[in-house]
Amino acid sequence: MKYLTEGLPGTGGVIRWTPEDFVVEELPLYEPSGEGEHTYAWVEKVGLSTFRAVQMLASALGIPPSRIGYAGMKDAQARARQTFSLEGVPPERVLALDLPGLRVLRATRHRNKLKLGHLRGNRFQIRIREVPQEAMARCQAVLEVLLARGMPNYFGAQRFGLRENSHLLGHLLLRRDWEGFLREFLGSPHPAESQAVQEARRKFEEGRWEEALAAFPHAMQDERTALEALLRSGGSPDRACQALPKPLKRFFLSAYQSHLFNAILDCRLEALDRLQDGDIAMKHANGACFLVQDALQEQPRADRLEISPTGPLFGYKVRLAEGEPGALERATLAAEGLRLEDWRVGGGLAPRGDRRALRVPLEGVDVRWDDGLLLEFSLPAGSYATVLLGEVMKCPLA
Repeated sequence: MKYLTEGLPGTGGVIRWTPEDFVVEELPLYEPSGEGEHTYAWVEKVGLSTFRAVQMLASALGIPPSRIGYAGMKDAQARARQTFSLEGVPPERVLALDLPGLRVLRATRHRNKLKLGHLRGNRFQIRIREVPQEAMARCQAVLEVLLARGMPNYFGAQRFGLRENSHLLGHLLLRRDWEGFLREFLGSPHPAESQAVQEARRKFEEGRWEEALAAFPHAMQDERTALEALLRSGGSPDRACQALPKPLKRFFLSAYQSHLFNAILDCRLEALDRLQDGDIAMKHANGACFLVQDALQEQPRADRLEISPTGPLFGYKVRLAEGEPGALERATLAAEGLRLEDWRVGGGLAPRGDRRALRVPLEGVDVRWDDGLLLEFSLPAGSYATVLLGEVMKCPLA
């Protein structure tokens, strides 16, 4: 990932991924109506992933997880405030919950289940430690550029998983390379994993499948499912891939879409705020897209950050740009040995495709000294705080 502010020095420093130093709060798309079969619970969670919070709520309320909705995933290391919808549970029961690491702040009825993406954005408060107070000036210089030109809308590193290979797995799925997929999914030990998991992966690579199955922790259910199917089928890679849950395979395909989008943004980064004839531009106010036929005429709106050029999230029905932007998009796909038709994977997995803005506006920016650089800002839904931190710090975030 490149930096838009490459010519400006970073602050350096470290991020302690703790609830004290990393706070995120959802900005809702709408307020609950006060009536309906769903209860919208505004929750503060600490040290819990969104998935774990859903499991805890479902267990405490005696309902299946499928009756719980949420608008976005929140990091387990953060102090996060987000809304969950709970079908068929009265607000009084939700408010009476007493769960470790999870506190219900308010609960109100609404008609519909909360679904992924049903949020306006997120508000962040992040502390950068181990920097001198003079780093404030460097931070402000970077923020001035991003406020004027927009923040590059890269997908952050967390999109690609702990082993940083989710996009590779998506590519292998798209090419129907089942054997290659299993080699990458079950093998390829990574130093970020525990020694036990690395050893399980090595056993798989050596063909000791039964030993690998015994070595994979029970928490790694997807890996165990694939291995069990491989053993049952006498070594059939396609049977093993079929046994994996669809949401997991969709995640890998989505990661590959994200990887290709990032590659296109890399190519356009230096002029990400300049429209070109043939661009498909997005209106930030409502997400509507339109073909740019006269870039000079539309550029003043881009200068005001009302509209921005977009890049593709490839899929079988995605609309590609025209002119030079379209040529770049088609060349990116061709370099991968793919056509749009190749995204028609079976099994209900085929992504239709979409457009994503190459940049997003920053809102509510504030930086002050409070036992380090305390940075506050808001981003639209789907944009990554780690991208802004990379621009500011210009050093590894881990």
